[in-house]
Amino acid sequence: IIIAGAVTISANLSAAPNPETGDKAPNFSLYGLDGKSYQLQDYRGSYVVLNFWGSFCEPCVREMPLIQSKYEQYKDQNLVVLGINLDESTVTINNFTRGMNLTFPILLDKNVVRKQYGVYQYPTTFFIDQEGVIRQKIVGEMNEGSLATHDIDIAIKRLLYG
Repeated sequence: IIIAGAVTISANLSAAPNPETGDKAPNFSLYGLDGKSYQLQDYRGSYVVLNFWGSFCEPCVREMPLIQSKYEQYKDQNLVVLGINLDESTVTINNFTRGMNLTFPILLDKNVVRKQYGVYQYPTTFFIDQEGVIRQKIVGEMNEGSLATHDIDIAIKRLLYG
């Protein structure tokens, strides 16, 4: 019984999705803060920045104005930003997004999509091309500048222009 249990647990853990660069981004369906339903597959043909965040996460808070700025800068070039909140109350999320003046969709996850994407550190951001393929994954706070380890501008330009 113990061996059968260990084999089952091991099989489930190894089967857990953990998409990386070059993999197809798993589709999902989530409701947004605006009450609308969002599916990743609806954005085929667009470039997608998928950002997993929480207001409790200081690096997430610090990078959010930069994400908003880059969204404004590149949205006319077919760039979509989807912010996936990590299971906070809608009151908390509403207050945060209003305070940050965020205009891109904020999606409400109950730890389902987070697990589907293998996200265990925050923030984590996926850059997905028009075919639905993950082109880059950044774990940790994004910033900008020539010395930045996780330069958001470089990641977006790679996504848009190859």
